[in-house]
Amino acid sequence: MNDKTTTIGKYLKAIREAAGLTLRAVEEKTGVSNAFLSQIESGKVRRPSPIVLHKLADAFGVPYDTLMEKAGYPAPTAARNTRASVGLFQRFGRLSQEEEDALLEYLTFIRSRSQRRGRA
Repeated sequence: MNDKTTTIGKYLKAIREAAGLTLRAVEEKTGVSNAFLSQIESGKVRRPSPIVLHKLADAFGVPYDTLMEKAGYPAPTAARNTRASVGLFQRFGRLSQEEEDALLEYLTFIRSRSQRRGRA
């Protein structure tokens, strides 16, 4: 994923898949309907409300300002420049958006491979 071209929908889908969550599981955690989440991920909804983004940020453990920025809302410059990754990403220190996206993609790949093995 490239920071400039990654939509909020693609980003959220990558995070959700990396966490191994279904749309229904995210709905249970956030109260945001799985149909609406699907519309965000598919790009039909390009600017979900800040309230929805806040719920998703909490559920996924990602910085709220990152989601706001990806959805096209203005984010304070200081927040963008000092944004610290959370959770597992803290172990790596400060990550660029490109590095964070690559890690999410790799984690999604690893989990999908593990799921395929489990079915075999």
